[in-house]
Amino acid sequence: MANDNKLQSIIGHCKEYGFIFQSSEIYDGLSAVYDYGQYGSELKKNIRDYWWRSMTQMHDNIVGIDAAIFMHPTTWKASGHVDNFSDPMIDNKDSKKRYRVDHLLEAHAETLPEAEGKALLEKMDQLLAAEDFTGLKALIEENKIKCAVSDTCNWTEVRQFNLMFSTQVGSVAEEASEIYLRPETAQGIFVNFLNVQKTGRMKIPFGIAQTGKAFRNEIVARGFIFRMREFEQMEMQFFVRPGTQKEWYEYWKEARMKWHLSLGIAPERYRFHDHVKLAHYADAACDIEFDFPMGFKEVEGIHSRTDFDLKNHQQFSGKKLTYFDTELNQHYIPYVVETSIGLDRTVMMILSEAYEEQDLSEGDKQDSRVVLKFPPMLAPIKLAVLPLTKKDGLPELARELINECKPHFKCFYEEKDSIGKRYRRQDAIGTPFCVTIDHQTKEDGTVTIRHRDSMQQERVPMAGIKQLILEKIQAF
Repeated sequence: MANDNKLQSIIGHCKEYGFIFQSSEIYDGLSAVYDYGQYGSELKKNIRDYWWRSMTQMHDNIVGIDAAIFMHPTTWKASGHVDNFSDPMIDNKDSKKRYRVDHLLEAHAETLPEAEGKALLEKMDQLLAAEDFTGLKALIEENKIKCAVSDTCNWTEVRQFNLMFSTQVGSVAEEASEIYLRPETAQGIFVNFLNVQKTGRMKIPFGIAQTGKAFRNEIVARGFIFRMREFEQMEMQFFVRPGTQKEWYEYWKEARMKWHLSLGIAPERYRFHDHVKLAHYADAACDIEFDFPMGFKEVEGIHSRTDFDLKNHQQFSGKKLTYFDTELNQHYIPYVVETSIGLDRTVMMILSEAYEEQDLSEGDKQDSRVVLKFPPMLAPIKLAVLPLTKKDGLPELARELINECKPHFKCFYEEKDSIGKRYRRQDAIGTPFCVTIDHQTKEDGTVTIRHRDSMQQERVPMAGIKQLILEKIQAF
């Protein structure tokens, strides 16, 4: 079912070319924590900026905030995370290794014929929806699922495990108060609902967007950057009149899928997955799933959260969080439709879609390349400028072009090695355009521009390069 070879190739490529590294690698790393290198951080920033502009710049009624990671601990009691933010876990008595129940069953399903695997997952979903932990353990035992370490089926009972990280705030240990690292960014939006609504003079319907770090103590974190303990979310909470939430839910399902397709990814690489078990706050929920190397997995969730969040924060804080609707001449607690996308998962999605190993052999001539076919607007480097030689004034001309372009987009200069090797390195980091400065440039002011995907080259005036690239990387 899964293409593990491609995933391993992507992981190796990301390390070799400066996209993503294991965190604290010189100390043998930290499980499920990763650092973004020089090109990965640019790619991540470009995706974040594209999402931010699409939400806040392209909508008149959506604004952005940046709430703190630390929040008053009662926030997480009101949100339900203290009591409900947990996953069913099971331990192997022999190895002492802990597993998430759904991950254990999903991994086994991948070893079965497709129909049997699908049936197993459907049964799992039913048991999870019913919170039937006895049935889940029985399902594991019926399928004779073994621990990967001990190779035994000696399992404990299934139980819930809270995923929040806790820490202390305060200068004296005895006086310190326990607080949590936020497991999601949404609550920072809800507690600032009235601050934003009043200062921005916002009228329902309106949205508040935010990007930022979140933290979850995942017991089984896997799939490279797909599931991590420290990750980044891009969330938007859209506040609507009660009774209109289903209409807006359908609107945002369509709008978010359009955003994904604007990345140039084929529609068949996506699918909607409706939740069998709804979260405690939702009256409708679905995931946008992408066909990752390990199969279709969630990249974004759209949830109709009703008035759960604002109502609970009003109750726990004792502060009124209602909105006065002048058209209806009444106060009410708004309902909320949420769009929540994982930035790190989106990075992985873009990498998975862009990564290609190409055989370019013709006849007796053997050649190949690895290329990252990023959408030009997301590519870490937009333009590489390559003087053919290190002399005869060619580097100076190349620097002139770089200086003209770098205020507008990210550029790269390189003069080492043959032009063919330099092209291959730029292909490997996903640079969509390479410009070669040669001796003819000195004569007539033209350069050779090479297009990454087709590898075609054409002669164009150097004076027009900046505008040409700007048109190609235009997002909207």
